[in-house]
Amino acid sequence: MSRRDPAEPGRRLDEILAAAERLIRAVPEAELGDLRDAAFRIFRLGLAFVDGMDRGRVADDAGPEHAPEDLGDGASVARYGALVRGRVGGWFEGAGPRELARIIDGLDGPRPGWERLEQVIDEAAGHLRLMQAALERSGRVS
Repeated sequence: MSRRDPAEPGRRLDEILAAAERLIRAVPEAELGDLRDAAFRIFRLGLAFVDGMDRGRVADDAGPEHAPEDLGDGASVARYGALVRGRVGGWFEGAGPRELARIIDGLDGPRPGWERLEQVIDEAAGHLRLMQAALERSGRVS
């Protein structure tokens, strides 16, 4: 990942968020199951990253999150994802190389923003792969 230009990793994170949004959108409520929480977790990872960068500290509540009950179907989860993409995209529009070089505190100690971003991208991509595999097994995605 380039250490000079945050645009490239920002695009990568947006691609992951967009894919999760696209995949979850068409899933009916009766078939959501764990997919709802998986998609929500991907969106929360992106949001937690930019919030942590703004605050200088990542949130301490890194455990698994469950989607709120009002996100009861794929379309509502996707709408939440679209809002998150807007927030994350806006942050990256204003971010320069120095922004990601800042040291950000967290439960795992102080680390540069670049490292935190790489971790978020890897974790979100892993959740996305699990979502894709589950949808393939159900015959919803080929």
